Amino acid sequence: METTDQLIDDLLTLAFAEDVGDGDHTTLSTIPADEQGKQRLIVKEEGILAGVDIARKVFEKFDPSLKMTVFIKDGAHVKPGDIAFEVEGSVRSLLQTERVMLNIMQRMSGIATQTAKYQARLEGLKTKVLDTRKTTPGMRMLEKEAVRIGGGCNHRIGLFDMILIKDNHIDFAGGITQAVNAAKKYLAENGKDLKIEVEVRNTDEINEALKAGIDRIMLDNFTPERTREAVKLINGQVEVESSGGITLDTLRDYGECGVDFISVGALTHSVKGLDMSFKAVND
Repeated sequence: METTDQLIDDLLTLAFAEDVGDGDHTTLSTIPADEQGKQRLIVKEEGILAGVDIARKVFEKFDPSLKMTVFIKDGAHVKPGDIAFEVEGSVRSLLQTERVMLNIMQRMSGIATQTAKYQARLEGLKTKVLDTRKTTPGMRMLEKEAVRIGGGCNHRIGLFDMILIKDNHIDFAGGITQAVNAAKKYLAENGKDLKIEVEVRNTDEINEALKAGIDRIMLDNFTPERTREAVKLINGQVEVESSGGITLDTLRDYGECGVDFISVGALTHSVKGLDMSFKAVND
């Protein structure tokens, strides 16, 4: 399986292939090959900055001679007019890397900003906000990194780093007990050490999951009232996660029930990018 660095490099290769193709013919036809210049990333909207480290990879991959000077690091609270960084070197390279870098920076910063907003609603509680697998295909590593930068936690990265037995698995396997036992047997036979989480729909399933011996229970589409009862029933035996249609407005209600985690697909699946621009500097 590819490492995170390899996945990011593959993403950048694809991003340049679809954007630059066989050449930025506007830039190649209007800018001399030896022209040198500088551009700066200007923030145009308040939020949390994310993607600076990835932006460096963008510039290094396209043209290692580009020199990047960072003024504001990932995770910082930014406001309109802030200058995050400057990049100096070949004007042709600056112009050809601009959109790929901005697409990544804007999306990651939007996700970090959204995550920070959600986590702030849980201030004073033990509950942490989690992301999901509802990510842009190919950009998951970057989007989950943005969630971390925004103060949230990552759920599993993909299908490979945790056992998450959901309702369809349970129904196809013939029940929670059968599914959990099969998962444990599989892990033992394949020498894997993965946490097991089970999605439950009612009190009977909570009891069955606890008896089966697992690491975390996911309360799917429970109301806050039912969640409070479930947390009392589970009584700290395993971690508890709330999931399913929880919004910024209802988030704290669930957190106050005493759950450990709340997973929110909206952190990544429908986020608005943070506005910023990459402008030429004329000294």
